[in-house]
Order: sequence, then structure tokens, then C-alpha cells
Amino acid sequence: MRPKKIKKPKQARVSRLRGHQAKALPKLSGGSRRAAAEIGELVRQRAQAEAAIADARKSNELLREAIDILPQGIVFLDPEGRYTLWNKKYSEIYKRSSDLFEYGARLEDTIRIGVERGDYPASKGREEEWIAERVSRMYQPGERHEQVLADGRVVLIEERLTSDGGIVGLRVDITELKQREASFRLLFDGNPVPMIVCALDGERILSVNDAAIAHYGYARTEFEKLTIKNLQAFDTELPWAAGRSSDEQAARTWKHVRADGTLIDLAIYSRQLMHGDQPAMLLALMDITERKRAEARLAFMAQHDGLTGLPNRNLLRQKMDEMLLHTRRSSDKVAVLMLGLDNFKAVNDTLGHGIGDKLLRGVAKRLRSTLRDEDALARLNSDEFTIVQNGVVRPEDAVLLAKRILDAIGEPYLLEGHSVLIGASIGIAMSPGDGEDSEKLLKSADMALSRAKSEFRGTFSFFEAEMDARARSRRKIETDLRDAIQNEGLRPYYQPLIDLASGRITGFEALVRWPHPERGMISPGEFIPVAEETGLINALGGLMLHRACMDAAQWPDDVRVAVNLSPLQFRTGNLLPLVTDALKRSGLPARRLELEITETLLLEKSSQVLATLHALRTLGVRISMDDFGTGYSSLSYLRSFPFDKIKIDQSFVRDLGSNRDAQAIVRSIISLGMGLGVTITAEGVETESELSCLRAEGCHEGQGFLFSRARPNAEIVSLLTAQRGAEMESALVA
Repeated sequence: MRPKKIKKPKQARVSRLRGHQAKALPKLSGGSRRAAAEIGELVRQRAQAEAAIADARKSNELLREAIDILPQGIVFLDPEGRYTLWNKKYSEIYKRSSDLFEYGARLEDTIRIGVERGDYPASKGREEEWIAERVSRMYQPGERHEQVLADGRVVLIEERLTSDGGIVGLRVDITELKQREASFRLLFDGNPVPMIVCALDGERILSVNDAAIAHYGYARTEFEKLTIKNLQAFDTELPWAAGRSSDEQAARTWKHVRADGTLIDLAIYSRQLMHGDQPAMLLALMDITERKRAEARLAFMAQHDGLTGLPNRNLLRQKMDEMLLHTRRSSDKVAVLMLGLDNFKAVNDTLGHGIGDKLLRGVAKRLRSTLRDEDALARLNSDEFTIVQNGVVRPEDAVLLAKRILDAIGEPYLLEGHSVLIGASIGIAMSPGDGEDSEKLLKSADMALSRAKSEFRGTFSFFEAEMDARARSRRKIETDLRDAIQNEGLRPYYQPLIDLASGRITGFEALVRWPHPERGMISPGEFIPVAEETGLINALGGLMLHRACMDAAQWPDDVRVAVNLSPLQFRTGNLLPLVTDALKRSGLPARRLELEITETLLLEKSSQVLATLHALRTLGVRISMDDFGTGYSSLSYLRSFPFDKIKIDQSFVRDLGSNRDAQAIVRSIISLGMGLGVTITAEGVETESELSCLRAEGCHEGQGFLFSRARPNAEIVSLLTAQRGAEMESALVA
């Protein structure tokens, strides 16, 4: 409020008559002259006073303009607490009470009215006490304090006494700052992540949240007596040390000590802030103890077998490389013994996989007890273990170890009330002769194991160079076979099926042939096993099925084609659509297609296999059992599925004319087939004597070199044309 203006005194009027000359004043006396001088002095002093007031008014206006542009609220009070000056920001801060502000008004009175209006929520219920405290603080100012207004705003108040006893007050609206602080406290106090605020100067812990108290086990008062280094187990460096990027800091693992002495792993994230008036560092402490344990478990599992806890192939190769590096500096050798359990699948099938797993753990335990600390042991496959014997001087050392191992494993195992016996075979390879690196030695030992399993079982076999040559040959066959399948280098050849009563051709069996560009014709016995082991049999079988259907579609309508199926083709689950597609593309009627399966397929007793067979038969396709009599329970299979044809294996047909036992077996099979109403075909007919016996027993069809070898389709067309011509000629003669 500006001061009141001072009124100027009225000037003495001098009378002057209009139109008349003023009369000359009379000459003053000495007393009169003194009075005039006094009046002149008064006039001069009054003029000076007016100038001073004008200057003061101007200074006041300048002061007001100066304080009005300040962002803080400012108020000046006289010694009696009355308003003398305030700025616009002060009025804005206390806008609910600004109508009370006027020059000379007492601040205490405006506060009291504001309390009555409810402008100060903190006064509610203790109004007089609150007013007294506020006035006391005003006349005895100390530290800054905060004031909450009715609209939720927070004002920071700072007051100082002037030399004349007046008061200068500063008001700062800190509402946004308090909101940010509240958000921080909410994020800090309620955060589930342990958080600590440390002083940059001295590293003392200034504040902790509830999660840190719960996680570390210290009370809040105990925390505030510690420094961050008191929590660190081993590190002397501070978590916020300069020179590390945020990624490097997050990647580092810190170890802290809880109140109970346990160690925990932490990832620490830091951020600098102000804690009150002092610079500080906020630390977020992410406990990664369980993650580190999980990582350790994963690292262990990546290099160890989950069932036995033994090293796997990766870790074994690392250990072997270290051993081989050592042997290059000495005369010692390394022997690799690859052990395979004999007939382990039978244990799983008869006693269950639970017993099988316990057996594997038992074998691993016995192997550990047989070996020295410097030897290595690993489990590579389901029933295969590898032992690396270090410090071998001569092959006999490996032989002695192999015998000890076989004796240890051969002892009975008592598992869930079952006494389980298991044998093993061992393949042995030695450095440097059988390989100078881990991969080569493992391959050599694996080839030696394959020989031991196929030729001996229950004993051991050393690697020989011929094994490697056979393995390389097999790999070459696999590579060339893939190329032949992709480029349709395989050809179907057809062997006639002869009606023994009439001698005419009733159909052909499609047999795959491989005319190799370098090796000539390769025997199916050489590449079919490779195709089955590598999974190429599915592509090969599909190719032959399509080619056979396309060729047969061009033959006479009464001639069928028979195609062999591998058990592996049933496991893919796409055999039915494959057959359907082949028939559709070729236009061959389903009744002219025969699919031959072996008893091996039915050994699996799979509902999927039987469902596929029934679906194929529903299409009209004929199903034949090939190699009948060579399986474990051929008769039981005849009950599981209604076959259209039974093919007697050639082992029963060979020397049929002179072998009475074979004659009795063939007679029984033919009789069985007639009783079931199925066609009986004899395979491998090579002599007239065998043919005569088969005809005499009433066999329906024959197949073998006596009639014809397998021929390409061009020759088959010629055979069928010749047969058709002969039949027409016979008809004309008749």
C-alpha cells in the first residue's frame, strides 16, 4: 500500500484589480523585513520537503517494481507486525487472504481471519495455539519452516528481523518440489527393491527403505551408523566409482554381507541426487543370488549329464585336450575306452525307465570307484560311457582297466527288489596312433565299440585302421545317396510274381537299384541300412512309391505292383497321404497296389501303425506280410491284422526239394494261408525242384531267379507285351 499524499498549503492570494495599476507597497519597517525573511525560509523548506517526498515516492515505486518481478513472495512488516510493503507474488501465494492486505494492517489479524476461513489446515482443532506459534516464530525467527494451505499448496517461509525491529519475510511456493519428493518417497519407501541413500562425503548411509531393512536384517538406526563399505564383503571400491559405464556397472556382481553373516550377490544401480542440502548417491540393490545359482546350475548342466552328474561330451573334450597337451611333452599315452551297455533297451522295456535310470546311475557309481583321480569319465549317450585313461605306457594298461571295468559292471544290481544283470562292450583307441586330437580318438573308440558289439559282446576291441576305412566308405555312401535321391538317380527294378498254376505274370515287386556313376550298380544291402540309419529311407521310399505307381499305371489292368515299406516310414505319420498322393498323381487304381511290410513293424504294437494299415486297406490297397516265419511270433501277427498276402521267406524255400524240415514248415504255412483265405507267395525260387514242391503243396505264387531277375521298366513292358501276345495266340489256336 502506498503512503498517503501530503496536501500542499494554499498560496496567499494577491489582489489585483482588473484594469487598475497596483498601488506601490509601502516601505517595510525592520520588523516587517524579518517577517518576510522568515516566510521566504518557510517557502524554501517546504519546497525541499516536497522534492524529498517526490524522491521518496519515486524510490518507493522503483522498490515496488523491483520486488514485483521476483519469483518469491516478499513482505515487509514494521516492528508492530503491520504491513508496509509486499509484492505481487506474495498476494498470489496467499490469494485467499489477499483481500485483507493493506498498509498498516496487522499480519496477525489476517492470519486469524484466514484461520477462521479455513485457509490453514494445520490449525484445525488447535486454532489459538497454532496462531500463537505462528506469531512467535515471526518475532523470533529461526530455521525455515513449511506451511500447508487449504488448496494443497506448500509454502516455504523464511523470516528475518531488521535493525529497527521490523520483519522481512520470504515465501517460496514449493508445491511441485514436495510432490516430486512425495513421488520419490513413494518409489523409495514402497519399492520392493532394497534401496539405500549414501552421502558422497564420508559414504555414510543416510536413508534406507523398508525393503533394505527386511533384506539385510539391520534396524533403521543400525543402518544409519554404517557406511556402504561396511556392507561390502570383499570390495574396497565404491559402487559409484568413476570410470565405469552404466552397462559395465550393471554387469558387475557385488557381494554384500547381511546382518546374520550370509553373503548375497548384487547388481547395483546408482544415481546422484540431493538429500536435503547435501549431495548423495541413491543405490538400487538387485539381489541376483538366486540368478547366479541358476546360472551356475545351467553352466553345470551345459557340461554335465543330468541323470548321472558325469561330464558330457563338451567337458570331456576339454579334459581330453588338456591330457593330450600334456602327453606331447612326455612319453605317456592316453587311452580312450568307450563303453556301451549290452541289451540296455531290454531292461527299459521289461522293468521300466525308472529302473533303467537307476541302473545307469549305478553303472556310473561303479565306474567312478574303478578309476583313478587323474582319469576322466563321461556319459555320452543313453547307454554309452567314455573313460579316458591318463598316463598309459603300453596297450596292456588299457586292457587291464577294461577287464576291471567289465568285472565291476557285470556284478548284479539290486534295484527296487529286482536283481538286474547287465553286460557291456568296450572299444579302445590310443593316442597318438589312433588319433592325435580328442575328436579323432572318440571316433576311433566308437568304431572299435561298434565292432565289439557286432562281433563279440561282453568284451573289448581295439581300434584298427580298417574300421576307419569302412567308416569313411559309409560316409561317402551317405553323401552320394543324398545326392542320388535329390537328383532321382535311383531306379525301380521289377521282379515278376508268377501264378504257379497258370504260369502267367500277375504282378511285380518293385526293388530299388542304384546305378552309381563311379562304382556301378551298388547293392541294396549296402545302402538301405545307411538310408534307415540316417533317415533318408523316408525320401527314398517316397520316391520309389511314386515311380512304381507311375510305371504300373502303364501296365495291363490285371497286373499289380508291390512296394516294400520300411518301419521308419510309419513313424513319420505321413504315409497315408503319401500313398494317396502317389495313386492320385499316377492314376493307378488302389486295388493294383500292394504294400509289403515285415514283422519288425508289428513288434512295436503301435495303435498308430494298425490305424494306418486299416486306413490303407480301406482305400483298396492290398497289404502283404513279407519274410513270414523269420520273426518272433508270426502267428500272433496274423490275428492283429487281416493281411491279403503272406510271403514265405526264401530261407524256407532254399533246398526245399531235399529238406524235409523245410517242406513241413512250408506245408504248414500254405495250409494256414488257405485256411485264412489269403494268397501265399514263395520267395527265392531258384530251381525246378523247389518249384515242383511248391506246386505240389498248392502254393499260389512264386518269385525268384528261376522266373526272372529284377528288370528295368522298359524290359518289363516287353515281357508283358510278349505275355499278351502269347495269350492272344493261345486264344486263336483254341
